[in-house]
Amino acid sequence: MNIAYFDCFSGVSGDMALGALLDLGVPVETLTAEMKRLHLKDWSIETRRERRGAIEGMRAEISAGEQPHRSFSDIQSLFNESGLSPVVRAKSLAIFQRLADAEGRVHGVPSQNVHFHEVGAADSILDIASVVFCLEYLKIEKIYSSPLPLGRGFVKTQHGTVPLPGPATSILLSGVPVYGLPVERELVTPTGAAILATLAQSYGPIPPMTLISTGYGIGANPASDPPNLLRVWMGLEKSALQERNLLVIETNIDDMNPEFYNYVSGKLFALGALDVSLVPVQMKKNRPGVLLQVLVEPSMETAAAEIILSETTTLGIRVLEVRRIELPREEKMVSTVFGPCKVKCSLLPNGSERLIPEYEECRRIAEETGTPLPDVYRRIIESAK
Repeated sequence: MNIAYFDCFSGVSGDMALGALLDLGVPVETLTAEMKRLHLKDWSIETRRERRGAIEGMRAEISAGEQPHRSFSDIQSLFNESGLSPVVRAKSLAIFQRLADAEGRVHGVPSQNVHFHEVGAADSILDIASVVFCLEYLKIEKIYSSPLPLGRGFVKTQHGTVPLPGPATSILLSGVPVYGLPVERELVTPTGAAILATLAQSYGPIPPMTLISTGYGIGANPASDPPNLLRVWMGLEKSALQERNLLVIETNIDDMNPEFYNYVSGKLFALGALDVSLVPVQMKKNRPGVLLQVLVEPSMETAAAEIILSETTTLGIRVLEVRRIELPREEKMVSTVFGPCKVKCSLLPNGSERLIPEYEECRRIAEETGTPLPDVYRRIIESAK
């Protein structure tokens, strides 16, 4: 499993995070083509190599022409009507949901009615969507971060002069380990804070990993101490057992046409749900019912809840925080007597491998060759070993 560690010794911002991920190997042309699916007008991404002190990295600048001030509802519509993948849409909206909640608390308005200015501009929308896309492109499944440094002083916004860290940033960093630096500038921006607050698993020292590569994202300040850059390490998680914080979204249903469950499950899996379960239950007045349980990443909570509440007859859902301990796994193509076949390979705690052929591939081979399905499984496993 690929993991990333954000070494935020000089803070974090959306453009610094994007620059570091591009420096890890995401092609700018691929990113640009993907961001065109957002249907924003008059924007561009410019990248170049720059130095901060003795270190060279990637400077990523997103510029946009005059844009309207957008509410969180406008941003939701923008992403939902885009051609981005369901995972990129869901994670990007989860980040903006945190921003909307924080801005709403600062200004005393509901999050849906928050009108973004600085973070609602097209460059911030593209920053967030680009960072999420790059993480998916690099197949990074877990993000860890160092504690975050905070500067001091003041910054001018459309709401007037505010102290650093900004009010929204302070709310976003609730529960995050921070420390102060004697630096008169903004080290952690609202966008950077929202990205890590939404996506980071934990904050602390570098987790055990086999290092693959290092990316440096260059910030806008050329003459700063410490140097204005973000370092991101990408590596393979070393532990045989992996742990993830996930959500179980569940509800009891006793008044829905059973034929609809397959459709609901399909939409949830298309969103990126890790599992969807239907459990027979006995409900009040001894009515038979179904317990619908959906296992999702925390960033998908809102999107999954909207599907369940829209596509079923339930009036409410329960959301439970869970920890899943799992084996690291990957897909491999192996040569067999039937030709190339796909298998799942997982690493057991004792260091040995478990190989499981893909059912659909085995079923196809059995139907095409007339070979009994158990024999197809056995021969593919033998070939894989």
